[in-house]
Amino acid sequence: MERKEQDMLPLSHEKVEVDGVYVNEAGQEEHLHRGQEFPADLVLGKTEWKLTEYAFDNHHEGKTDERLVPKEDDEDKKGKITSPRRQIQT
Repeated sequence: MERKEQDMLPLSHEKVEVDGVYVNEAGQEEHLHRGQEFPADLVLGKTEWKLTEYAFDNHHEGKTDERLVPKEDDEDKKGKITSPRRQIQT
């Protein structure tokens, strides 16, 4: 047997360990955060939950990192790519 077949999925009312989108047996999707509890289904009661998508917060403020923005006063532009279509020519 493979390891995946042996793993038990988390049940309702257990603590969430990883932020992400989870789906229960009825197909209901929930975006849950670490520390929350898995909700119970109104009809089925206690259900299993499966992680389908991780939650990533890459840009907390919605801005590009300053190190990735090209500088206006940079004097050594010959060795750098200033545009996505420009290739370095040696």
